[in-house]
Amino acid sequence: MSIIFKRTKILATLGPSTNSIEMIEKLVLAGTNGFRLNFSHGNYEERDQQIAWIREVTKKTGKPIAILQDLQGPKIRLGTLTENIEVNTGDELILDFTAKHEGLTIPVQYNLAEKVKPGEPLYIFDGKIKTIVSEIISTTAIKVCVKNSGTLMSRKGINLPDTDFAGDILTPKDMADIEFGATRDIDYVALSFVQSAEDINALRQILIANGSTAHIIAKVETKSAIVDETLEEIIKASDGVMVARGDLAVETGAEIVPIVQRRIITLCRKYGRLSIVATQMMASMEHSPEPTRAEVSDISNAVVQGADTVMLSDETANGEYPLETVEAMKKVILYTQDHEPVEPLKDRLLDNEKRRDAISVAAISIAKQLNATAIIAETKSGATSANIATHRPNSTIISVTSEPRTAQQLALCYANRSYIRPDSNNTGLELAKELKQQGYFAQRELSVVIVSGQQPTAVGTTDMIKVCTI
Repeated sequence: MSIIFKRTKILATLGPSTNSIEMIEKLVLAGTNGFRLNFSHGNYEERDQQIAWIREVTKKTGKPIAILQDLQGPKIRLGTLTENIEVNTGDELILDFTAKHEGLTIPVQYNLAEKVKPGEPLYIFDGKIKTIVSEIISTTAIKVCVKNSGTLMSRKGINLPDTDFAGDILTPKDMADIEFGATRDIDYVALSFVQSAEDINALRQILIANGSTAHIIAKVETKSAIVDETLEEIIKASDGVMVARGDLAVETGAEIVPIVQRRIITLCRKYGRLSIVATQMMASMEHSPEPTRAEVSDISNAVVQGADTVMLSDETANGEYPLETVEAMKKVILYTQDHEPVEPLKDRLLDNEKRRDAISVAAISIAKQLNATAIIAETKSGATSANIATHRPNSTIISVTSEPRTAQQLALCYANRSYIRPDSNNTGLELAKELKQQGYFAQRELSVVIVSGQQPTAVGTTDMIKVCTI
């Protein structure tokens, strides 16, 4: 019996529930393709240990695994309160960057006085308490008017959907974390609270200056980022986009998020960028061994829309059932891909990608007509495999590369299963024979479509399609 590959990938967050090499291996065997390291928590010693464990699991399983460094960004929070505070409609609070808690004067971990303007909304505790900025009272303090009753607690998050942070989204902590990640085996860096393409370009220059080859994932979670032209420019500037549905819902309204998600996935496919759908995909499984029907539908919809990757956060970081969550997610992905095709993409073929696109479309067409078992892409940078994936073929894409970084980055790319092999003129064919011998394909006569270039060591030279029968 042949191995069934899931086409939509799973990205799991590491945390207290999964912080061991044994759990990482179990998660990988259950279907995890990459791990998110949340740099809002933990220390560098813990990160070094986790990276080492992940790479050890790759050696043991032979499965390249992506590592994503998620930067905290300007996550604005309340400071430490001496006790929880009950606030009522009409109360006026003073949020001060330098103060300690006293009455309705509340410390915050960011100098809001430098950014906000009177009249702008300010939401506290995931939007549970709504306020309006009424006055800038000093260089470090602002006054807000409370619009609904609720309870304030220490270090709860603040959202400012109409505030322009003017590119100031990389904090000193982020800069230190970037420098750390640049010297480690990191495949992706996720930039939080992106507002424009300039934010992506600035991070790219920092990564280059630090010698990092990591790809950039733009986290779309602000109102300014989803304006049509701005969103398209962000996607074009990045290597991938995460639909960060938690803060996005607070900033824009929950009813907007499903439409934005669909638009982001479509644009990522158009421009050949990675798409990741995140936040509360299996939230109930933090404390339950079974998902809700709504969560199953949510995952299935992301698969049908053509997302490259679906992500788990607290479900695997802090949840009681991390393995069961991954297994349930994989089950939904496999059933959906077998019973419902991915939505077709109408807007495609970019001018600067016409040659590679034509080769990808031809390879997919040949594989479909011949009922080929797989498309094998010989790739150096991963661009050929990613381009084939944008068309969401029903065939498995087997990528073979001599670059470990490429193999790890492709671990989150739609329908890709990557292998690391030395460069040669017959790498794809030799790999197909090897996989057949290992029982990955059940057919007695194996037919594969191989996409390659005449110069296997050079980037951007893909120019050949071969059909091979084994």
